[in-house]
Amino acid sequence: FVELGAQEEQAEFETVYTNALTGAAGTDHRHIGPSLEPLFDAIVERIPPPDVASDAPAQLLVTTTTYDDYIGKVAVGRLQSGTLRPGQAVARIDHFGALTPAKVTQLFTFEGLARDEVDEARAGDIVAVAGVAGVSIGDTIADAADPRALPPIRVEEPTLRMTFAVNTSPFAGRDGTHVTSRKLRERLFAELERDVALRVAETGSPDTFIVSGRGELHLAILVETLRREGYEFQVSRPEVIMKEEGGRLLEPYEQLDIEVPADVVGAVVELAGQRRGTLLEMRYRDDGTVHCVYRIPTRGLLGFRQAFLTRARGQGVMNTLFADYGAQAGPIAARTLGSLVAFEAGTTTTFGLNAAQERGQLFLGPGVDVYEGMVVGEHIRERDLEVNVVKRKHLTNMRSSTSDIAVRLDGVRELSLDDAIEFLADDELLEVTPLAYRIRKRLLSKHDRGRLAGQRRKTGQPV
Repeated sequence: FVELGAQEEQAEFETVYTNALTGAAGTDHRHIGPSLEPLFDAIVERIPPPDVASDAPAQLLVTTTTYDDYIGKVAVGRLQSGTLRPGQAVARIDHFGALTPAKVTQLFTFEGLARDEVDEARAGDIVAVAGVAGVSIGDTIADAADPRALPPIRVEEPTLRMTFAVNTSPFAGRDGTHVTSRKLRERLFAELERDVALRVAETGSPDTFIVSGRGELHLAILVETLRREGYEFQVSRPEVIMKEEGGRLLEPYEQLDIEVPADVVGAVVELAGQRRGTLLEMRYRDDGTVHCVYRIPTRGLLGFRQAFLTRARGQGVMNTLFADYGAQAGPIAARTLGSLVAFEAGTTTTFGLNAAQERGQLFLGPGVDVYEGMVVGEHIRERDLEVNVVKRKHLTNMRSSTSDIAVRLDGVRELSLDDAIEFLADDELLEVTPLAYRIRKRLLSKHDRGRLAGQRRKTGQPV
């Protein structure tokens, strides 16, 4: 309690001991009564009632939305004033003050996680309202006879985008249930009904969509959700959404709040500096922690979380909040090492992996199916290197083909979703299936990649 920075007056709180299974509660742990009455009495006594106006016209600020396959979009919020009933005429007031007439078709309140349909909701109730088309977070649902807007909630604009496309790898269709562009398109646009911070745009290709979100974590959660639902697709490396203003190209900046133990603050400050972060505030606390506030480009936060946890030895806490758009901060050191790329399809062997591990860090062990152009590890040098991880030791008169079974592979680094997205280079894609993450080159053939590199050299472009 003290380590969280609580004030002295906050220590004066009442404790109620309860047993939810038996429905018992009491203010003394030695004498717990037969019911939850002491808990309810404490709630009535200690918690102030909602500040509402029961006699005023109905006003509800939409704080979240859900989607129901049968009744459509549902607005959820607390009724600030008045009453609502099914069939009542209301007006939806958006962020710009525009009014759209609507009618409440169904009304629900909440009991635990369950939703109960009711005939009337009164001021102070948290309710779900169906029938208001086009509603979004921050809108006001008001009485149609006297529509009054509440201060709206502003939803921050996306700062990162990545492409979602149908899986085109040689292993396409092996694991997934939903593998077509139609299924992927339907699912992405359905997500817009639930996630107001998300943006989905179609491209010139019917198989590719641009998805924009509020950060790397936001997009990674969407990728993981689709994977668990049985979708199979591929995504690109996230890129920052720039904005042009007055002839200048601006990039998004975020406020980064960090709390770490004092003995690791030096390593964390160094990391933030490498990502072009500007230190705005640093406070040493009595509990031995340090609170730092940075202004940092969104570009600098790509892959930052994992590096931060490593530097802070798992003891750090970080939070980000969109700040503004500003001038470009200059180059940020990204991935400096190349990839180990399989140049032959097959199943990995200990013999092949043992030879490849001398050239870098492996991402997979023996017995894994791979295809040409699939990334199997990280090279120790800047350029990519093709390796044969499916090579077998042939049977001879002198030794068995399985004599390499005792070969010891160094630690294989299994990539999580966050690790894989962070690792991606511009010429790579992440193949996502219900059973696996696979990093691959956009051009799978070594010949095609070599020809493209030659064309770039001729035109003076970076290879």
